[in-house]
Amino acid sequence: MAARRILLGDEPVASLDEYRARGGGSGLAAADRLGPDGVVGMVRASGLRGRGGAGFPAGVKWAGLRGGERGRRSVVCNAAEGEPGTYKDRWLMRQNPYQVLEGLAIAAYAVGAERAYIGVKAKFVDEIERITTAAAEMDAAGLLADVPVVIVPGPDDYLFGEEKGLLEVIEGRDPLPRLYPPYVMGLFANGAAAPGDDANPAVVNNVETLCNVPHILANGAEWFRSFGTVDTPGTMVFTVCGDVRWEGVAELEMGTPLATLVYGVGRGLEAGRRPRLIVGGASNRPLTPGALDTPLDFGSMRRVGAGLGSGGFVVYDDTVCVVQVAAAMSAFLFRGSCGQCPPCKLGTEAITERFTRFAVGGGGVDDLQEIAGWIVRVTDANRCGLGAGQQAFAQGILEDFAADLADHLDAEPCSSDRRVVAPVIESWDSARGRFSYATPGSCGE
Repeated sequence: MAARRILLGDEPVASLDEYRARGGGSGLAAADRLGPDGVVGMVRASGLRGRGGAGFPAGVKWAGLRGGERGRRSVVCNAAEGEPGTYKDRWLMRQNPYQVLEGLAIAAYAVGAERAYIGVKAKFVDEIERITTAAAEMDAAGLLADVPVVIVPGPDDYLFGEEKGLLEVIEGRDPLPRLYPPYVMGLFANGAAAPGDDANPAVVNNVETLCNVPHILANGAEWFRSFGTVDTPGTMVFTVCGDVRWEGVAELEMGTPLATLVYGVGRGLEAGRRPRLIVGGASNRPLTPGALDTPLDFGSMRRVGAGLGSGGFVVYDDTVCVVQVAAAMSAFLFRGSCGQCPPCKLGTEAITERFTRFAVGGGGVDDLQEIAGWIVRVTDANRCGLGAGQQAFAQGILEDFAADLADHLDAEPCSSDRRVVAPVIESWDSARGRFSYATPGSCGE
């Protein structure tokens, strides 16, 4: 499959002049020629799917807002990255904040938004500086479609990256996901308690999703569909980390086998080591080595019972204890759960406690039954997808790594001396070719 790099350049874009010299602004010019309905139609025809986890078609989302008449509209860029093993949105903001902003401006123009917001974790200092400087340059050059862009620094909570929690933060509250989705109940809806004429709907797109938009407008829907897969056109920016020789970020064409990410981009494992499991964030079913030939697109990953997520993959070799990985990832989700939905909070806690019991010694058959019982109930009445993420992850452990759990039944503490924590990435060390990670207990862990 031919290599393509649409979003990542060799070097960071240093200024607006440099961005324009590389073709920046062409998407906005095309949008002006097409008109709002034409823009929505082209994005829809391109098949662009959201790159933040769910993979929902961006054009369908925009069309829904474009056709509505309920109050003032907003567009929101979700830059609150926090999934374990993921760093691609921060990489994109550092490398080229201009394409993020151009995509946001096109989205605002297309749906008739009065205001645009970028929700970003306050600790992403370098990214905020890059976006702020780029926004000032583009505004002065008239490249923001006359829509004010408001940058909203937020907390270091996992649920700040959930779209309904993100809207709460923009409105000045904690990231507790609301009941209605953004297209039903948007921003500053004048105290409305239910959908209605004053619901002010919003469209929320991830950083990478918006980065694709200027290129689609400049080159056309058919160009975008000419690479990738029918299910998932285009490219995606992936993160690979863990027990690989090289950690980092790379842009790959959709449909590229997972093995290429692990053995090509990640340069394989240390001599004599084999992969034991591959975790695509904490909210997807973990993958066994037998899934390495799976194409990286939403449909293919779904067919093996997993998910593409936000493109972050943590590779664990055969020195790791699977049960400790299960306990660490479940603990991340438990600490990230906001507590509004008791089945989620209680279920993630119970699952974490029982995986931990297996890891430290003493887990029994009753604990396995409790995990299985909570897997069914953890999603009851959930306002967001965190419970479903715990469900998918724990179910995968029970079904695909049953032998590992059996080895820990009524056993002494795990014999592995390797300590496992959820790999929440803090920054990138280019000299080492490695990421640095948050200390346990932070980032909602």
